[in-house]
Amino acid sequence: MAIRVWHQSFTVLSDLAAYDEALKDHFRRVARPDTVIDMHGMREGTYRTNYPGDDIKHVGFQFLHSIQFLQGALLAERHGYDAYALSTLPEPGLREIRALVNIPVVGYGECAARAAVGDGRKFGALVFIPELAELYRDNVRRHGLGCRLVGARDVGFRFTDVLAAFDRPGPLIDRFREAARGLIASGAEAIVPGEAPLNVLLAMNGVSEVDGVEVIDSLGAWVRSAELAVDERKAGKAEPGSGYFGAVPDSVRRDEILDFYGLNPA
Repeated sequence: MAIRVWHQSFTVLSDLAAYDEALKDHFRRVARPDTVIDMHGMREGTYRTNYPGDDIKHVGFQFLHSIQFLQGALLAERHGYDAYALSTLPEPGLREIRALVNIPVVGYGECAARAAVGDGRKFGALVFIPELAELYRDNVRRHGLGCRLVGARDVGFRFTDVLAAFDRPGPLIDRFREAARGLIASGAEAIVPGEAPLNVLLAMNGVSEVDGVEVIDSLGAWVRSAELAVDERKAGKAEPGSGYFGAVPDSVRRDEILDFYGLNPA
């Protein structure tokens, strides 16, 4: 039976044609034949430029932008999607969204970390928004995997460099390999390539390891996690959330509160 997944990016995908097409191609490679991934980005005009780097390095701005992620999850639930995927390393509002909708919700950063620690490995992450290293370390601790993280570091180039590398990837891949070797020297046995644009660039060019150390396909990891979560839900194996961080409230009261704050998506 087909699975429908709502993919939510932190970028305005309509501004990023090369990245948008690369994502579509990659999803076709890593998803099951009957998995449908519908891609969604932030609303046009969300940012002053075509990527949110200057915004998401501030916790307050990220909190405000997370409203779009919440609204996307609500629409995914209402439109009959089987799962919702926050396809961005920062995972804005992940814990709160999981406790507001009744469909599986997966996060890019968490899925990457869980894939990286397979077989008890230690891992490291490379980011092209330097401030996200601090956030990622905090998120990994929240996911209960902090003891396996040897470090999260600035990779040494920026989003504009990644965009340019879709046409000429060689030099940037060399720089990524050199940065990864620094984490390997610190004990990393797997590398998370940070934000999704870098992930898809590496994957489309066949970069799956550095000196024998696996480079995690974070996008592929969340696709597989979403598919598994839906399988378990349909098989009746998924336990309902409980407690303060897991229990989903009554949907009628949820919508009343969303209406009160003017946040209920049309």
